[in-house]
Amino acid sequence: MTLQTRFTQLFGVTHPIVQGGMQWVGRAELVAAVANAGALGFLTALTQPTPEALYEEIQRCRKLTSRPFGVNLTMLPTITPPPYEEYVQAIIDAGVSIVETAGSLPTERLEQLKQAGILVLHKCTSVRHALSAERRGVDAISIDGFECAGHPGEDDIPGLVLIPRAVESLSIPVIASGGIADGRGLVAALALGAEGVNMGTRFMCTKEAPVHPNIKERIVASDERQTELIFRPLRNTARVASNEVSREVVRRLNAGGDFESVRELVAGARGRRVYETGDADLGIWTVGMSQGLIHDIPSVAELVERVIREAEEIIAGRLPALMRDKTPTTQTSKTPMPQTSEQPS
Repeated sequence: MTLQTRFTQLFGVTHPIVQGGMQWVGRAELVAAVANAGALGFLTALTQPTPEALYEEIQRCRKLTSRPFGVNLTMLPTITPPPYEEYVQAIIDAGVSIVETAGSLPTERLEQLKQAGILVLHKCTSVRHALSAERRGVDAISIDGFECAGHPGEDDIPGLVLIPRAVESLSIPVIASGGIADGRGLVAALALGAEGVNMGTRFMCTKEAPVHPNIKERIVASDERQTELIFRPLRNTARVASNEVSREVVRRLNAGGDFESVRELVAGARGRRVYETGDADLGIWTVGMSQGLIHDIPSVAELVERVIREAEEIIAGRLPALMRDKTPTTQTSKTPMPQTSEQPS
């Protein structure tokens, strides 16, 4: 049995599984492994220091796989924004055919991508933002539930509600994101109407992920409670690993501090060094509640094969076994029961 959806058909992949963009993690070796396993992986554009470096990383990934992969470009309003137009042009010049956007979605950037014939998967955290992106012409939506790593938005809507709400509101394919790490999550997402799943934390904990082994072991040892929601008072919530630094950020902001009071704690360079050195308390690093479902560090190929196998076993085995003929056990009337050859629905 092969799980085929509108998503797999549109994006040209074998399995309805996405490895979304992850800062400092979405590099060629991981993305190529995901592509070779039949899923869709995304390089993270802003992990690369310049548009030229991104172009070279795309070429490096292309040498490792002949299958489809994409580039994530997260666009956020900042005082000194990266040269987004140049990053987009590097993506176009490199011949990339799929882009995952996140954050804001400037019209001019979307038009630049679409004019180049690029499929756009937009990641967002609410139905209203998803509807806006659909009206503007994106090809699919990745909807992030409250359980997700990174930015879950401010509405705090978990996937069990957010996913079917997005599906019933949109006409384009919906990818479920947040809290998914195995075949059970894939089947649940498909049952809710999604056409695939996005997994970030689960792919962080694979052999090919460019993350220090200590951090992978930390994820395996942690449960679903060991994350922190930082920046809540600033209405820019982010879910990160619970450690000395993130707990101090929460303490300072809850005490009335502003961003300047935590700036040195949340510097991106510190988070990058976590993945490089394996010191889990060195800075802020992103992880989702799905870490409670992660118990090993397989290869990407092993992980994807396992997720699909689990999903197929549930769909073909456990779920049909729950269906039973409704045979009456007692006769409460002398009137004969009507006979039918139809099976109950």
